[in-house]
Amino acid sequence: MNNVKNRQVFDFSLLRRVFSFAAPYKRYFYLSMFLTVLLALLSPVRPYLIQLTVDKYITSQWVQMLITITIVQILMLLLETLVRFLFSYITNWLGQSVIKDLRVAVYRKVVRLNLAYFDKTPIGTLTTRTINDIEAINDIFSEGIISIVADVLMILAILGVMFHEDWRLTLISLSPFPVLILATYWFKESVNKSFHRVRNAVAALNAFVQERITGMVVVQAFSAEDREFGKFRTINKDHRKANIDAIFAYSVFFPVVEIILAISLGLMVWWGANKVLNYEVTQGVMIAFIMYLNMLFRPLRILADKFNTLQMGMVASERVFKVLDSDEHIADKGMHTAVGMKGEIEFDHVWFAYKDERYVLKDVSFHAKSGQTVALVGHTGSGKTTIISILNRLYEIQKGRISIDGISLQDYKLAELRSRIGVVLQDVFLFSGSIYENITLRNPAISREQVEHAARLIGMHDFIQQLPGGYDYQVMERGSTLSLGQRQLISFIRALLYNPSILILDEATSSVDTESEMLIQHAIDKLIAGRTAIVIAHRLSTISKADQIIVLDKGEIREMGTHEELLRQEGYYHKLYMMQFVKSGSAV
Repeated sequence: MNNVKNRQVFDFSLLRRVFSFAAPYKRYFYLSMFLTVLLALLSPVRPYLIQLTVDKYITSQWVQMLITITIVQILMLLLETLVRFLFSYITNWLGQSVIKDLRVAVYRKVVRLNLAYFDKTPIGTLTTRTINDIEAINDIFSEGIISIVADVLMILAILGVMFHEDWRLTLISLSPFPVLILATYWFKESVNKSFHRVRNAVAALNAFVQERITGMVVVQAFSAEDREFGKFRTINKDHRKANIDAIFAYSVFFPVVEIILAISLGLMVWWGANKVLNYEVTQGVMIAFIMYLNMLFRPLRILADKFNTLQMGMVASERVFKVLDSDEHIADKGMHTAVGMKGEIEFDHVWFAYKDERYVLKDVSFHAKSGQTVALVGHTGSGKTTIISILNRLYEIQKGRISIDGISLQDYKLAELRSRIGVVLQDVFLFSGSIYENITLRNPAISREQVEHAARLIGMHDFIQQLPGGYDYQVMERGSTLSLGQRQLISFIRALLYNPSILILDEATSSVDTESEMLIQHAIDKLIAGRTAIVIAHRLSTISKADQIIVLDKGEIREMGTHEELLRQEGYYHKLYMMQFVKSGSAV
């Protein structure tokens, strides 16, 4: 596994793809590379000026030149500081710009993936790809490849000057370097393993906390706080151990580097002192070499760490590009617009499976005329929700044909098709924000007057006005501050505003009280007027007036007809009716 990870660092095709996102900012990239070279050239200048000062101007007591070269050194220090600031700022700016574009690309891809992808991919994983992994890609620019190139160039420049000044003194000073290379390799491998364990531990910790907070009602209702706390402590302990292992590697490596530096300085002083006494090496060279060695060891301390950072960025980029390269999206090649759609629906021998050939719909055929109300009934898992999902092209069918107004779904432009189909689901999802924003979904084309008019038709205007702030009342996450019935009615307002040709109602009156059901039934009557409606309901009382009732069982149509026709057949529908009404003594 480590070999795989190491190959990923040198996966130049992957690195090239990451840098392709920097193409719009290539001027800044070239500027950062220019600053990299400039920093490498500037690094040995100050030690050389000090060497020159000691050897020529202090010994000869040339005061005017001492003042001049001191001013030059101050100016060089300011210049080097400015260049380092620009280098740091531009590389970080470049990284943030790239990940901004990359995050937009990933999110654009995510919102266009089909629902089958979300069925098999945890939401937390996609959140990590969109936020954490992309943030790690920023390190490729700010602390990764560009920074590594800068450090390597600086090391080469310093070594070049050292060998030019005195190659024997340089070799003596660098004799402990093999030990440093071994220590660096050990540190790199140890930290790499620890970082992977830390990332896995963080993911496990986040997933556990997110899931338990979301399901806190269940945890507290079953008095499972202590058991869940015990699990949390175990996961948290693994996270702590992974971090401590990484800290241990740092705690060993940096003192080792300092010891090696001290040995190098000691060897240099031991050998160089004799040469100074014999006038073979000047005092200025000795002072400059002390500065060179310190400058040499400074990037070496963190170079291995930067390689690990680059490695993590490459691993993260591979995960992100896997999302970008996913072909699990609904093809949008249709040319027909949905303007003037009447809403005549036809299913013609439709077969559908979520996975492989495990069909959940089998040879389904029915026809709904424009303006008709079609009800789908059946036991849980019979295929009712699947029918409305494929009608909205959230999934693609494997066999058969679905058409609206005689035109195949695939021939419609996807966005226009969905804009003409209104959906009211059983579990209404409301976003954090105001009621007004949840109704309009932040569509600037919808005015407040239109919202209020639709709310009056549904019968929700007075209720909304009584809330603090009215239509600006802030709905908490998932609409937790509103009842299920109120959330349903808000979704009705939303559907009415978009004026769909086809309306889908999925269990719209389930799990609500009698008063809310009456309001919802009134809203349904308003919504379905003049529209083709597909209604799913367990309560048969809500669909008795439907123009056509389709009875499903295990993905197959068992019966079709009106309420009265199906009762006379005494089949599946009659059985459901008897179970729901006769046993409760309310049969009509």
